[in-house]
Amino acid sequence: MQASTSRIESYFCKLNGTPISTNQSMNRLAYTEDERRAHHTFSELAVSLGMTVRTDAVGNTIARLKGSDDTQPVVAIGSHLDTVRNGGQFDGTAGIVAGLEVVALFNEHRIQPHHPIELIAFASEESSRFGVATLGSKAMIGEFPIDKMSTLTDQDGVSLAEALRQCKLNPEVVEKACRSKTDIKSFFELHIEQGPELESLDVPVGIVNGIAAPTRLKLTFQGQANHTGTTSMMRRKDALVAASEMILFVEDAAKLEAINKTVATVGICEVTPASMNVIPGEVTLYVDIRSTSMVSKQRVHQQIRKKAYVIEQYRGVTCEIAVLSKEIPIVIERHIQERLQSACEEIDIHYENMPSGAGHDAMNMAKLWPTGMIFVPCKNGVSHDPTEYSTVEQIAAGTNVLITAIRREASR
Repeated sequence: MQASTSRIESYFCKLNGTPISTNQSMNRLAYTEDERRAHHTFSELAVSLGMTVRTDAVGNTIARLKGSDDTQPVVAIGSHLDTVRNGGQFDGTAGIVAGLEVVALFNEHRIQPHHPIELIAFASEESSRFGVATLGSKAMIGEFPIDKMSTLTDQDGVSLAEALRQCKLNPEVVEKACRSKTDIKSFFELHIEQGPELESLDVPVGIVNGIAAPTRLKLTFQGQANHTGTTSMMRRKDALVAASEMILFVEDAAKLEAINKTVATVGICEVTPASMNVIPGEVTLYVDIRSTSMVSKQRVHQQIRKKAYVIEQYRGVTCEIAVLSKEIPIVIERHIQERLQSACEEIDIHYENMPSGAGHDAMNMAKLWPTGMIFVPCKNGVSHDPTEYSTVEQIAAGTNVLITAIRREASR
């Protein structure tokens, strides 16, 4: 069975509401009218393929294809339809398109799987609106932040609870989205790589062996604000100079863990007071450390703490470190990796085993169910940007691996 590039292109055009382009921005923020419209289009496409569709308590759209034994646990395929602000056409949507094409191929070849198949369009995968990622899949595994629904707000002050109500969802019953461990046999997600490795290696498919998880730190350097003209260089307690040393150190500490694919980033630097004629008295840094190795990630964290102590001693400042989050990396089960590797070999597609540096809905699903993930290349490794781009041929190659794996997984 070979995926149809014309169908794939059609699905993209319908879900995105525009022809495929190399420079077309998407703004489907979580729980907005634009995101819900894409979910509605997905529902229509699924129904046209003979599937039944329902929306769960948090807005995940779930389409089901009957199995010959419909009492069996489902084999699920999923991704998301929301985007970041000014995002691209392929992040998340590629996985939904691949799932639709899998069902189209089953129909085209008159194959009824033994296990039922579910296509899941998760709600609110991106953290762009409420600062929390993968809300739809978190709800499915019972980790939705119920106690924070009123305090998590967007830039306009709209709370997560209110956003749910605006989408005709009831925030008081979100726990109903949680699934039983026996509901699902396995879960698969196809996604653009969001990095340059596959393109640089000229490899069409990546088989994900682990998903990195972040540790996020807040570092507050407290110095002494003072007049820039009357305070000598030897008497200064400049919080920004101290913080600058840490910014450079974070980069160096991560480079020492390169063998573990560990990365670290200072993404935010807040300076108080932000004035040209005042020595900075307080600086706050937000640090994101990611790795598929918890041990490697912890080493970077500890090195940052040691460096902070050294800076305190010779610069006369203080540094308070708060751990904002500390998530556990996901290791993909070996038998699922082998299922995808065998699928590649069966249809003679070269693949690369690789970790995912970004988080995905798959990392939540993997906490309860065997989970596999397929990457396809994207141009220059760019994502979360209008120039994000993969060819329909690249999506089709990944979909061919997916259908081969799903056909076996959903058999007896």
